[in-house]
Amino acid sequence: MGFPGTWMTESESLVYRVVPKCACSTIGQVMFYTDHGRFYDGDIHDAAEGLHKWAQEHSQPLIEANVRAHRSYAFTCVRNPYSRILSSFFDKICGIQRNGKRYRGNLVPQIIQKYGIEVGGPDGRDEFDQIRSFRRFLLFARDSIRWKKPMDPDIHWSSISGHVATFIVNGGRYDRIFFTERFEEGMASVLGQVETRHSLDLKTMPRFNESESHGPARAHPVEAYFDDLSMHLMWEIYRKDFQLFRYDFANPANRLPLGEVDLAEVHAKLGD
Repeated sequence: MGFPGTWMTESESLVYRVVPKCACSTIGQVMFYTDHGRFYDGDIHDAAEGLHKWAQEHSQPLIEANVRAHRSYAFTCVRNPYSRILSSFFDKICGIQRNGKRYRGNLVPQIIQKYGIEVGGPDGRDEFDQIRSFRRFLLFARDSIRWKKPMDPDIHWSSISGHVATFIVNGGRYDRIFFTERFEEGMASVLGQVETRHSLDLKTMPRFNESESHGPARAHPVEAYFDDLSMHLMWEIYRKDFQLFRYDFANPANRLPLGEVDLAEVHAKLGD
């Protein structure tokens, strides 16, 4: 299976397991900058040079050799499951993507029909009942993850622990897992462990939120979207994410983790 979703600097200073909707655009740009002294001009997900990616065939043997030998500092970044699934809804379901089309072709029309959600009209800009539509989307997300119906789960709402696990079960070891909610602190701790060709100021660098303008703005606080049934579904889908990464399941209003990630526990529980 190899190491899907893994990026590595060309200098092999850093190895990163991408977790969608967890600051991956900014992290990729940081990695690019540390090698080249500049940010990539465009969405880092589109970059076909300057950064090794598992999706690029020529990068695979280099990444595999590095990870199996644990030659570089390996890390990933996680996010509160409540805010992550909301971000996925507004970006991927309600938003128009950078190619000017809906995400995954017939995905949105299909769940509009089957689950009765609204997405804010043709361009995602019309007013609609965000809370009702999100809760119906969450039911779809549960169905796709648990039963792979009406389609296979998507990387943007499949569990964080599922993404993190593939790196471990195929022979990788993490040196650091930090929180999107404490990005500057976490990214600084990673960069402080390695020598890079170029240094950058995390405080003043731009944030590369490539999905920010795709969809409608969230109209309510996070906790407003989650009633008792929604929280039950969240526990059913993302129980491991809440437990392993120390997020507060009982209080959707608390975006911050309750403690640090225990790397030994993560490797033990996701390495089966």
